[in-house]
Amino acid sequence: MSSTSPPSSLEADPRDRLPRVLGLGDASMLVVASVVGSGIFFTPAQVAALLPGAGWILAAWIVGALISLAGAFANAELGAMFPQAGGDYVYLREGLHPAAGFLVGWLSFFAIYTGTIAALAVVFAESLAPTLGLERPGIIGLASFAILVCSLLNLRGTRWGASLNNLTSGAKVVALLAFVLIAPIMGEGSFAPWSAEAIAESGDVAGGGWFAFGQALSPILFSYLGWNACVYVASEIEDPTRNLPRALFLGLAICSALYVVVNLVYLYALTPAELRGSVDAGAAAAHSLFGPVGARWVSAFVLVSVLGTLNATVLVGPRIVYAMALDGMFLRRADRVHDGFRTPSAAIGVQALVSIALVVFLESFPRALDFTVFGIVLATTADVVTLFVLRWREPGRARPFRAWGYPWVPALYLLVNLAIGAAIAFSRPREAAVTLGLLAVGLLVYGAFMRPAPRSSGSGATPGG
Repeated sequence: MSSTSPPSSLEADPRDRLPRVLGLGDASMLVVASVVGSGIFFTPAQVAALLPGAGWILAAWIVGALISLAGAFANAELGAMFPQAGGDYVYLREGLHPAAGFLVGWLSFFAIYTGTIAALAVVFAESLAPTLGLERPGIIGLASFAILVCSLLNLRGTRWGASLNNLTSGAKVVALLAFVLIAPIMGEGSFAPWSAEAIAESGDVAGGGWFAFGQALSPILFSYLGWNACVYVASEIEDPTRNLPRALFLGLAICSALYVVVNLVYLYALTPAELRGSVDAGAAAAHSLFGPVGARWVSAFVLVSVLGTLNATVLVGPRIVYAMALDGMFLRRADRVHDGFRTPSAAIGVQALVSIALVVFLESFPRALDFTVFGIVLATTADVVTLFVLRWREPGRARPFRAWGYPWVPALYLLVNLAIGAAIAFSRPREAAVTLGLLAVGLLVYGAFMRPAPRSSGSGATPGG
C-alpha cells in the first residue's frame, strides 16, 4: 500500500557507500538461493514420519509457506521503512533500542551466518570427499577453500556475487522443474500407496492429527528459512521501497511452489514406508523413478544447490557487520568499503576468518551449532515485536508498504514463533541455553565496549551517490 507521506530521513544512511546494483530479479534470486538448499531433500522424511497421508503432508508445506509469508509481510513493511544494510539490526536499533539492535546483530553474525557458512562449506567438502579421496584434514582444507573463493568473488563486486547467485539459483529452479515434469512421463510411480485405505491397512503410521501436524511444521519452517535474505542488502537494491517487498514475495512464491510440486513427486515415487526411511528423499525418489543414474544426478544437484546457498550466505552476512560498524557497534574499520570494487571489504574479510576458524577448530560444529535455529526464531520474533512498537509509537511515519492483515496476521506469526521457540527450549534445552548464553555475552560486550556513534540525519541520501 502506497503512502503519500514524505519519505523518512532514515530511508537511507548517508554514510553508506555501497552502490545500488541489485535489481528485482537479483534480490528475488537471493531469496531462492538462501531458501532452496538441502532442506527439500532431507526434511520430507521427517515430515512423512509424523503425518498420516499425502493430503496432510502437502497441507503442512502450504501452511509453512503461509506462515513464512506472514513474516515476510512484517519484514516488507520494516524493510521499506528502513532500506539500509543490516536488516533486523537496523529495525531493532530504530524501533526498540541500540542495545537490542546490537544483540540481534551479534547473534545473527556470530551464530547464524558464520555458523551456516561453515556448515555448508563442510557439507560441500564432505560430499566431494569420497570422489577426491579426502580424509578429515583434506575436508577441512576444501571447506576453507570454498569459503575463501566465495568471499573473494563477493569482494570482487556485489554484481559478481549476484551473477553467480543468479546462475546457481536458475539452475536449481530449472533442475527441480525438470525433475517434476519428467517424473510422470518417464518414471513409474503411483499415488495409490498414499490412499487412506492403503495407509490404514499398512498399520505403520503411529497417529497423526493436529499435534503431529504442529510437530511437522518445525522442520518445514526450517526448510523455509532464508526468505528474508534480501532485507540485509536493502541499501544495494534499486528502488528498494518498491523492489524489496516484491523480492520477498516473489522469492518466497517461487520457493513455495517448488517445495509443493517436488513433494508431489516424492509422494508419487515413494511409498509411505520408503519416504519415511529415506535420508535423502530426492535421491530415493530419483532412484525409484529412473534408477541409479537418476540418484547420481540428484546427488550432483544437491552439491550445486549447497554451493549456491553458501555463496548467497557469504554475500548477505557481511552487511550485518558493515551496518553495525557504521554505528560504532563493531570493530573499527569494519565499515571500510573497497575503493575500486565498492564492496564491504573489511566485513567480508572478518566473516571469512570467523567462518574458517569454525571449520578448523570446531570439528563437531554441526551439532554444536544446532542452537542457530533458536537464534533465528528469536530474531524473527523481535522483528514482529518491533513492527508493533513502531505502529504504536509512530503511527504517522511514512510506510511505503503496510503489512497485510495487521494486527492479526503479524500476531499469528508472533504466536507461532513463540510456540516454536518454546518447543525448542523444551526439547533441546542445551541448544537454547547456548543461544541465551551467547546473548548474555553480547550484552556484556555492549555494556563494556560499545559506544554508539552519533548518526547524521540525512534526508534520503543515496548510498554510493
